[in-house]
Amino acid sequence: MTHAHPYDAQIRALYAAFIDGWNQRSGAAVSSGFADDGELIGFDGSQTAGRLSIAAEFRKIFGSHQTPLYLALMRSVRPMADGVAVLHAHAGMIPAGGNDLDPDLLTVHTMVAVDDGGRWRIALLQATPAAWHQHPEARDALLGELRGLLTPS
Repeated sequence: MTHAHPYDAQIRALYAAFIDGWNQRSGAAVSSGFADDGELIGFDGSQTAGRLSIAAEFRKIFGSHQTPLYLALMRSVRPMADGVAVLHAHAGMIPAGGNDLDPDLLTVHTMVAVDDGGRWRIALLQATPAAWHQHPEARDALLGELRGLLTPS
């Protein structure tokens, strides 16, 4: 039987703050939950290391083009070792100016969180495209589930 992580709420809040920072298009907000030496591996495979570098990189990204909005579903938080947990989530992106998810922009987020002296921080966040070429029914199910989060306009 899987038990909830004792710091489940704090770890989920850390991921939610990342998503909110992205949707606010703020490099400072995106990076605020990362450890000083945290790493981010983007949807396109790009890697950025260090909280300050992550903030600078996302300031450039947000300043140079319109980014899609994220909708996310947190799936699980589980302990890996003392002071280390992993969060799994699925997310979809709504292109700038759009009102629906782009089926080609579904992603699996894996976040490794560490206890940094009583405050949970992101050590690693990786976005992996959720193309599921061999399982289109899984992609379609995720798309439907994420669309359920959209508020009617």
